[in-house]
Amino acid sequence: MTDSPLFEIHRETCIKCYSCVRICPVKAIKVEVNNEFPLIISSRCIGCGSCYKACSPGAISYRSSIQETKDLIASGEKVAAICDPAISGEFHDITDYRKFVQMIRNLGFTFVTEVSFGVDLVAREYKGLLEDFKGKYHIMANCPAVVFFIEKYYPELISNLAPLVSPMLATAKVIHQRYGQDVKVVAIGPCIAAKDEALKFDGDGKIDSVLTFAELRQLFTEFNIRESHLEFSEFDSPLGNRGSLYPISNGILQAVDISENLLSGNIITTEGRNNMLNAVKEIDTRIDLIRHHFNIFYDDGCLMGPGTSHGGEKFLRHTLVTDYANKRLNSLDKDAWEKDLLEFSAIDLSRSYTADDQRLPQPSEEKIADVLGMIKRGDQADNKIGCESCGYDNCRDFAVAIAQGLATTDMCQIFSGRNRQEYIKTLRNTNETLARTQEALRLSEETAKREKESQAETSVLISSMLQQLVSGVVIVDENLRILHANKAFIRILGEEAAMVDEVIPGLEGADLKSLLPVHFYKIFSFVLSSDESVERKDVQYQEGMLNVSVFPLRSKKFVGGIIRDMYMPEVYKEQIITRMNEVIDQNFDMVQKIAFLLGEGAAKTEQMLNAIIESHKSQNKK
Repeated sequence: MTDSPLFEIHRETCIKCYSCVRICPVKAIKVEVNNEFPLIISSRCIGCGSCYKACSPGAISYRSSIQETKDLIASGEKVAAICDPAISGEFHDITDYRKFVQMIRNLGFTFVTEVSFGVDLVAREYKGLLEDFKGKYHIMANCPAVVFFIEKYYPELISNLAPLVSPMLATAKVIHQRYGQDVKVVAIGPCIAAKDEALKFDGDGKIDSVLTFAELRQLFTEFNIRESHLEFSEFDSPLGNRGSLYPISNGILQAVDISENLLSGNIITTEGRNNMLNAVKEIDTRIDLIRHHFNIFYDDGCLMGPGTSHGGEKFLRHTLVTDYANKRLNSLDKDAWEKDLLEFSAIDLSRSYTADDQRLPQPSEEKIADVLGMIKRGDQADNKIGCESCGYDNCRDFAVAIAQGLATTDMCQIFSGRNRQEYIKTLRNTNETLARTQEALRLSEETAKREKESQAETSVLISSMLQQLVSGVVIVDENLRILHANKAFIRILGEEAAMVDEVIPGLEGADLKSLLPVHFYKIFSFVLSSDESVERKDVQYQEGMLNVSVFPLRSKKFVGGIIRDMYMPEVYKEQIITRMNEVIDQNFDMVQKIAFLLGEGAAKTEQMLNAIIESHKSQNKK
């Protein structure tokens, strides 16, 4: 048998409703802050199966024994099936238990027996233990979930657990004694915790696999085994007597007439999750006043165990169990039964228990107060109250679980509801702000669109104006690639540039270095690297003279150039006037000095120069 985790939560199916967290009696399922999926803590689990039954989407599964059982049967060794008498309540769709026995045989089992004889043996031991009262009150140890609960959460009560094996283990001992120690044993029953219980025993009490009733149904379906195809078959010996009543909680007491008289009896039977929890708690704190032994089952008897089919009706199953017991008793060979009791009376049915304390340290009062304040329960005078929707009895216990890392604040529906309302309010305010922002953005986009259209129109106008200039204009990037050039620039460069223009309109993207000689484009390179303008520089180009001004437009990114053909009449006359003015300006100081030395002679020289200028101006006007 494997010791892998008994239960597993499948994330692909889990809807994070936390029903499993709320129902777990020992809080063995935690929800971490950074992990929204619940997580089963195997070491804390008692195998009760409450989480499995409470999970409506079916996201929780338990450790399957189907393949393990098929492997045992296929091994060629003798394999015995020991069936819990709760089969009568589970398989109500099978008309006769003898057909049920044959269905199991058809799976390949060598022997098929019933646990009811093991119940008879254990019940007889209990009768002797309880009647031989020596001052200590006992807790009957037939339900493995109850045993695990005490070992892990009330280890101080281990000495009160009756030192007797369960009927399942007792039956395994019987099988090994009668049919051989080499026989493999597969237990079939309604209990999931029995899978872990079986792991604790070896030797003559060894059980090799544990199938639930639900798993047995799957095997019947897989191998197409149907009642209508089969004949009757009886259980292998030894057969049980009133042990068939075991699925009902007090059935083991009635199996050997342990008194349940309310006035004279000294044992209390209780069943169900909450009753079990309260019973163990009161045994721990009030046994000196209660002064009774306890017969406790986690579920409403074995007939409602978690390994049965979902949706079972308790009282229908109760009736089916008693009807089955009556039918078995009417046909029971009492002499053979007495003989079997005598044969197996020497079997050792004793057992011991091991403390496995899983209780967590109690958080400090300061930490608990902080958590209560966090969930808005810190102002309550008494936090021993609560709605219990989180799965804890009161707000304080819930706060303790949060402090221990077993729960999160989101599990509190009141706190989560308040947060949702605050979230909705915040979301509404956010939506309103977003709407205003969207309207402002829309207006901004319209403004930007108008500005873009205006800029485009302006760009077209500027481009048109540049095309009308007599001077050549060119703009280049840092790689000396032409971004814009007007017609005058293309005309000034000559036929080669005109041919390029036919292929690349406006020379856009053309390499300036391929169009100009080195001494010419070096001026653009200089302005790009130095960020300094070059103004009115005369450059020899082909057979003419160009006047070039280059200036930075964006630092080390773009530069612009203005080129004028000095041989054009308009430019030529303008340049003569400009240059003559420059001569006058540049030599003004020298003229003053000459005038100082030569007197009126200097003045006449100035008049002569001015006359030349005026002559050219008048000619230009004509």
